[in-house]
Amino acid sequence: MLTNFKRIAKFAMDDFSRNKGISVAAVFVLTITIMLVTGLFFFQVAGNYLTSQIQSKIDITAYFNSDAQESDILNAKDEIAKISGVKNIEYVSQDQALATFNQLHKGNSVLSQALQQVGDNPFLPALNITTNGDPAQYQTIANVLQTSDYSKLVSKVDFSQKKDIIEKVYSMISSINLVGIILGIILIIVAILVVYNTVKLAIENSSEEISTMHAVGADSWFIRGPFVIQGIIYGLIAFAICFVVTAISAFLVSSKLAAILPGFSASGYFLTNWWIFVLIQLVFGMGVGAISALIVVKKHLDK
Repeated sequence: MLTNFKRIAKFAMDDFSRNKGISVAAVFVLTITIMLVTGLFFFQVAGNYLTSQIQSKIDITAYFNSDAQESDILNAKDEIAKISGVKNIEYVSQDQALATFNQLHKGNSVLSQALQQVGDNPFLPALNITTNGDPAQYQTIANVLQTSDYSKLVSKVDFSQKKDIIEKVYSMISSINLVGIILGIILIIVAILVVYNTVKLAIENSSEEISTMHAVGADSWFIRGPFVIQGIIYGLIAFAICFVVTAISAFLVSSKLAAILPGFSASGYFLTNWWIFVLIQLVFGMGVGAISALIVVKKHLDK
């Protein structure tokens, strides 16, 4: 068993060295395809971060009557918190709303005079509610606040004003995710076809050797083995190149990407999740190389 493996490995290395041009071409094609897959994965990560940022900034506000008891408002808060998908609820009292307004508009004499003329605190107690962005959840919240238990307490809910924006953002997010999945599937299919044809050239260059081994009764796995190992070697070399390029690229684009996506660090994400990149690149490179070799040799032996 060990002897056969050594022979297969030796045949693979000899063939890899003998067909340098085809080997370089196969590694080049695999490197490009792995980089494209890695780029698509990174695009999805950045897209998901942008999505979460947008969703965190979309909320609805329920304004309560000025005479509503704080305990009743907090009861409504607890009721809404039970709804699936609600991420955060913030209670803002009248005094807090007034203090926030004064802080934001500090130094604006016109607004200060207007507040003095009003006399009483014009702001209403409110609940600021954030969900995962699904419009159906916002509608559920609005329905809860419009029930008989709370309808007399609620002055208004600004869901209707934000409904169109929420639905458009949610639709856009869903479209981005769908496009990413479709592009990923297309890219993987194209990559397999391109690598398949490149490996096919390498194997056809050794067609006489395959025919000779097949004619003398060599086991099919003994014939396939060297080419499968070659495919794995292509994948390993391509992985090594891609991993280094990915690491360098992550650090080079980190500052520029942070200007577009504040709070997102490409280099930080890479350092934290380097093992994911290893897994994607290594499995994809070795897997495509080995599977392509298996298919090509099988077709050649079936002729």
